[in-house]
Amino acid sequence: MKKYDLHTHTYHSRCSNLRPETLLKKAKEKGLDGIAVTDHNTIKGALETKRWNKDKNFEVIVGEEIMTDKGEILALYLKKDIRPGKFHKVIKDIKRQKGISVIAHPFATGIRKNADQGLFKHIDAIEGFNARSLFKFENIKAQIKAKELDLPVTAGSDSHFSSEVGRAYTEFDGTLRNAIKNKKTNIKGNNLFSFIYRLRSSLKKYLDI
Repeated sequence: MKKYDLHTHTYHSRCSNLRPETLLKKAKEKGLDGIAVTDHNTIKGALETKRWNKDKNFEVIVGEEIMTDKGEILALYLKKDIRPGKFHKVIKDIKRQKGISVIAHPFATGIRKNADQGLFKHIDAIEGFNARSLFKFENIKAQIKAKELDLPVTAGSDSHFSSEVGRAYTEFDGTLRNAIKNKKTNIKGNNLFSFIYRLRSSLKKYLDI
């Protein structure tokens, strides 16, 4: 089975210092077959990482983590930036680009607690494991919600630093698009020390260390 980390960041996210070339190196060291680069509200990091990648057997998915009024959405297979905005507008923009929409860490800092749970029916998948989730139950709740709604699950490290890359990943056969469409994905991950990683990101964002 192929292994993809479907939630990574580069220095194009203020809370990360990860260079595209380092991200690629670490991903390959971890035995991954591909990554989705999903910087906050921009695809610049994904495009830069894609340019650095010279390995035809390793896929770099151009993605973005987009802020909406209901929470954050991962968009995969984009061709251009999607601006933050209303949830339904963002979903429509993703579909217009024939992208894949994934609700990021829905029970951590993803979907707003007062948001209509009917929002889930508009997306393609749920992030069932995020390695930065502070509490185990957050990922468990996401997996339960996906099962209730018969939606596929994805997993990603949400890496902002090199030591985090590959701490969670999605397993599948064939292509990722088909695996998500046919709900044939498996997820693996470890969220040990997630508090330390999140604290480091906060310090990077606000103190630029």
